[in-house]
Amino acid sequence: MGHTATPEARSGGLTATEHRLANGLRVVLSEDHLTPVAAVCLWYDVGSRHEVAGRTGLAHLFEHLMFQGSAQVSGNGHFELVQGAGGSLNGTTSFERTNYFETMPAHQLELALWLEADRMGSLLTALDLESLDNQRDVVKNERRQRYDNVPYGTAFERLTAMAYPEGHPYHHTPIGSMADLDAASLEDARAFFRTYYAPNNAVLSVVGDIDPQRTLEWVEKYFGSIPAHDGKPAPRDGSLPEVIGGEVRQVVEEDVPSRALMAAYRLPQDGTREADAADLALTVLGGGESSRLHNRLVRRDRSAVGAGFGMLRLAGAPSMGWLDVKASSGAEVTAIEAAVDEELARFAEQGPTPAEMERAQAQLEREWLDRLATVGGRADELCRFAVLFGDPQLALTAVQRVLQVTPEEVRQVAAARLRPDNRAVLVYEPTGGEAAGEEPDAPVVDPIEEEGEDA
Repeated sequence: MGHTATPEARSGGLTATEHRLANGLRVVLSEDHLTPVAAVCLWYDVGSRHEVAGRTGLAHLFEHLMFQGSAQVSGNGHFELVQGAGGSLNGTTSFERTNYFETMPAHQLELALWLEADRMGSLLTALDLESLDNQRDVVKNERRQRYDNVPYGTAFERLTAMAYPEGHPYHHTPIGSMADLDAASLEDARAFFRTYYAPNNAVLSVVGDIDPQRTLEWVEKYFGSIPAHDGKPAPRDGSLPEVIGGEVRQVVEEDVPSRALMAAYRLPQDGTREADAADLALTVLGGGESSRLHNRLVRRDRSAVGAGFGMLRLAGAPSMGWLDVKASSGAEVTAIEAAVDEELARFAEQGPTPAEMERAQAQLEREWLDRLATVGGRADELCRFAVLFGDPQLALTAVQRVLQVTPEEVRQVAAARLRPDNRAVLVYEPTGGEAAGEEPDAPVVDPIEEEGEDA
């Protein structure tokens, strides 16, 4: 078979086994016979942080190209075959990885594995200038729809550029620039694929109603002959000082529904106890309608129609805390900002109350368990911990780690990081007079990590 297995690990009734093919492909299997479905998830260790100046957006462009046909699957065949078999599929790109996933009726698992192997092993035989130009236009149109032509659409891009300095691998977002997308050549695309779309740069997880032995035989059959590639450069160093060292501020005058205050804070890197503590801090402060900022700004002061604080976890650089407040009609951003600073200072001094701590831990625990309860969510988390932290088993114990964090640790991380000298601030002022202040969508409390929803 050409693979080796490590001992099974157990957590909360969930199990996973690990295997490695001779060509370096890591395989993680997790049996779950509750429903007759199986999820296939493939993470490639490539995201926008691996791109170089002048060629941003290649990782996301490639996510689209992977659905444009391979040696034995032409055109839109990947979608047609999966959906025709009763399955669903998609792909996304982030700073740190590109992933592809299918959820299939269990008896159609072999089809999904064959499809993923065919494009990993043979995409270059089908990649031509016509498909490159076609998907380049699709991505540019996606950029217009999701960033350039919607209210507050460029906020995440602007804050990222301010929080991570010029030349830093996380300075640009996965969507890429129009100019760089235009500049990408067919040879650029081919070199990118050869470098990063190799079995030894990927993790494959299969979760659900599976026979592990038969699944491994299929994986060996379809993926085992794909050659490894050893030319991948090491990702650029993403380390930065813990705090920015002084507030960075930008005022944007645009046709938006209402004034807005947004800010990005540098937080601890993912995979650390401090990151879990920071997640709990932001949950108490801005995670939903019971949070401190919602109670202060929306309920008490009535200066905002929405207030949220979310966390973008990053493993190769400081994570980002994302504050998003949409102002009520007539409210001044200066008053909102003063109230936010007051609440953050009080929290840094006193920390969470026992009730807040219990509620925040329960909220994060529920989110984790919801992810692990679905075959697709569990497959994705197993891949995530394998790619970013080297150990898929950590996905099965993440809940326990969140529950072990103490209130004092939450207070300490807030005091150390949620400070005025550690933030990039973005203020939106509506053009053409005061807007109505009625923001139709929920506040963006979850930064845009994933680009390129294909389905």
